[in-house]
Amino acid sequence: MPSWIERSWTRGILTTRYPRTPASEAETPATARAPVPPQGAPIPPSAVASCPVEAISPRGVDQGRCIRCARCLTQGLRLDGAAESAVSARSELLLPAGGGTTRPTAPLASLGRSLHLFLVDVGSCNACNLEVVALANPFYDSQRLGLFFTNSPRHADVLLVVGVPTEPMVEPLRRAYEAMPGPKAVVAIGACPISGGAFRGNPGLRGSIDELLPVDVYVPGCPPTPIQILDAILRLRGAGRREG
Repeated sequence: MPSWIERSWTRGILTTRYPRTPASEAETPATARAPVPPQGAPIPPSAVASCPVEAISPRGVDQGRCIRCARCLTQGLRLDGAAESAVSARSELLLPAGGGTTRPTAPLASLGRSLHLFLVDVGSCNACNLEVVALANPFYDSQRLGLFFTNSPRHADVLLVVGVPTEPMVEPLRRAYEAMPGPKAVVAIGACPISGGAFRGNPGLRGSIDELLPVDVYVPGCPPTPIQILDAILRLRGAGRREG
């Protein structure tokens, strides 16, 4: 008998207790966190030069651009950003200058506990897609928190956007957003919709999703973990772990 079947038979289905309890180290590994300089230390020029996507500058590390390639770790930086890194303002993705200090808004608080999610891929490598759909598996079990995936934007409260905005997907994306009833919210998941990620500057691409739609929450990462995405969605209704 395969080991995973034996574990399931003897232990049952194990579901994360997040957000009631903090996420475990396995759920938010160091590789999912942003690289930052040691406390109080300046960012060395060699770290700036090592970044292939220009996410690092003397001011800090732009999480919205960082693809977690880890090249800067040999130049004095370390993976030590916040495990729950979603923010409501693009400017707060600059570490350590920003640090996610802006008080998040809860545009969907009036909808109560239940939210319906519609996922749109505007041009991705599928990494973020896999992290998003993992929320529906038995471990994360998003339905226990009132989060349901829907196949129609007309039934959706939250538009989850992954991938780099490509020209052919601009109009379908706008039509999906316009079809959603209000109140509604947009979540940009990963470096690609936030800044273009590793593909920024290539022909046929838009720079970021907030040039096309109003973004309520940004989730940095390449890709972000399911816990980081879950935290972002819960913040829309003011019920995330950080909001108590």
